[in-house]
Amino acid sequence: MTARPPLRLFHLALCCAIALLAIGRAPEARAQTVAVMVNGEPITNYDIEQRSKLMALSTHKSPSRQEVIDELINEKVKIREGKKFGIDPSASDIDGAFANMGSRMRMTPEALTKSLEAQGIRAETLRHRMRAEMVWTSLVRGRFKDSLLVGEKEVQAAVGGDDKTQGDSFEYQMRPIVLIVPRTAAPAARELRMKEAEALRNRVQSCEEANDLFKSMQNAAIRDTVTKTSADIPQVLREVLDKTPIGHLTAPEVTKQGVEMVALCARKPTTADTPKKREIRDKMFAEKFDAKSKSYLRDVRKAAMIEYR
Repeated sequence: MTARPPLRLFHLALCCAIALLAIGRAPEARAQTVAVMVNGEPITNYDIEQRSKLMALSTHKSPSRQEVIDELINEKVKIREGKKFGIDPSASDIDGAFANMGSRMRMTPEALTKSLEAQGIRAETLRHRMRAEMVWTSLVRGRFKDSLLVGEKEVQAAVGGDDKTQGDSFEYQMRPIVLIVPRTAAPAARELRMKEAEALRNRVQSCEEANDLFKSMQNAAIRDTVTKTSADIPQVLREVLDKTPIGHLTAPEVTKQGVEMVALCARKPTTADTPKKREIRDKMFAEKFDAKSKSYLRDVRKAAMIEYR
């Protein structure tokens, strides 16, 4: 008959096994430990670790632990305040913002996710920050829109004089044109299309001619009329349009779609902002928005229940 091990040895072995299991789970448990409670919602050490990595990646410097905690607290109260006024972005809204960020970086959403993961950052960490900023921007703009308006007198005072030194402002009516070239086409094919564009450019004397010509061409397209003011257009393009006779085409450029030109249909003086006035107006709005945002956030944080663990 086989002898049973003493009962106390059995208990000892069981305790050792439990202790080893606890040791193995200790880092995970510590990561999920609550560091701060904000209006009953937890901020864990894992949240702090993730946000610290994201902030370091975006600012190229390591933030202090308190800076990270403050940002996470701010986001909690922003989102909560937004819900009080019915501002709660959907998952598709966040997906769109995430995709737009990737597009600006010339990356797909999947590639952006992998890039973050390579830095040890979950995509959800960035999405949470995006949600908070979308909520807060909508909230501040919506609640304080009247006080954020920048009046013409304010702009004029900042510009000084009558702004004649900045030149006139024009309204441009344009029709974009593209001679389509497949992305896989050889360089010789693009060169041939460039020569064709130059020849067509010399033929066109009006937007009506451009419309008739490019609508009848294969592998070509002419878009609907686009109206922009001087303040809406980059300086380089403004200079090109100002040198282009009415009814003529701008010089062809190679793009992802193929070879593109613009038919200038009209160029009229306008009382709309000049580029300098638009720059000043945007700057003054940003300053007002920033001041109101900080003041509002201070009030919301004061009313919040924040408990450090």
